[in-house]
Amino acid sequence: MLIDRFGRPLTSFRVSLTMDCNYRCFFCHREGQTGRGDEMTPEEIERIVRIASNLGMRKVKLTGGEPTVRRDIVEIVRRIKPYVRDLSMTTNGSRLKELAEPLARAGLDRVNVSLHSLKPDVYRRITGVGELENVIEGIEEAVKYFNPVKLNVTVMRGVNDSEIPEMIEFAAETGAVLQLIELEAPVELTETTFFRRYFHPLMPLERELERRAIEVRERRMHRRKKFRIPTERGTAEVEIVRPMHNTVFCANCTRLRLTSDGKLKTCLLRRDDLIDVLGPLRNGASDWELVEIFKRAVMMREPYWGHRVRVNAGGEGQEGRGGES
Repeated sequence: MLIDRFGRPLTSFRVSLTMDCNYRCFFCHREGQTGRGDEMTPEEIERIVRIASNLGMRKVKLTGGEPTVRRDIVEIVRRIKPYVRDLSMTTNGSRLKELAEPLARAGLDRVNVSLHSLKPDVYRRITGVGELENVIEGIEEAVKYFNPVKLNVTVMRGVNDSEIPEMIEFAAETGAVLQLIELEAPVELTETTFFRRYFHPLMPLERELERRAIEVRERRMHRRKKFRIPTERGTAEVEIVRPMHNTVFCANCTRLRLTSDGKLKTCLLRRDDLIDVLGPLRNGASDWELVEIFKRAVMMREPYWGHRVRVNAGGEGQEGRGGES
């Protein structure tokens, strides 16, 4: 297992498969990827995941863009499943109705579905498309094959923050886990008009849920709080993801990222932390040489809220910013 300079073990690997997406969500961070290069082939993804697994990263999440727009998505899942203990995917759900069963048969363990509104007009405003009914049908199909199914909701002020009670009821009804997520930005962007307009802090909600919950648990990764909330439709499981100004969140991050064009990335919003692994692989690098590249990336990891922010506030290291979602 790899451990960074701050004592954080690396157990999770977040793999972006493509920059392409059939949605146009106005706040999308595209996993922190800004450039667009050649996408990795299924064989290349398999080899990189195998090496990551051998280094202790046995939890893998497939992301994008939208991973299901790749025609070879089922093949990718089938290839990498033997190397990982927990294989999941974040998706907008637009193709889940048709893909849930084949993905499960290929080895996918669970899915996170981005569902930022239950109101058709708000959903269209956020995503740029009007496929809410199709996505809900996909969620209903997914719960037949995956456990858990998580509903990712980025909470935005004046957009969908009023829907939280309805989302909790929907989670209870479907048996999915509701994951409420803060809009995230590096320090230098928190004063922008965009962030000020849409950021909705989740600390007050976390306190409210703690009062209402019949059970409270804490996840190891990021020390996220999970609440079991009684509703008229049953008990909902609600998780709060509160990355902004949260030193505990970063101190317990166990994640390394891989961009769709094959670069290791240590943190969501940093721009100085890309290390090419696909180029050396295509040029004939041995497994040992690729392991050394992983080690270099791990040594670049720094908790953003805490160490890195303090460095930047002092006027040094201004080239990089970071965070996790």
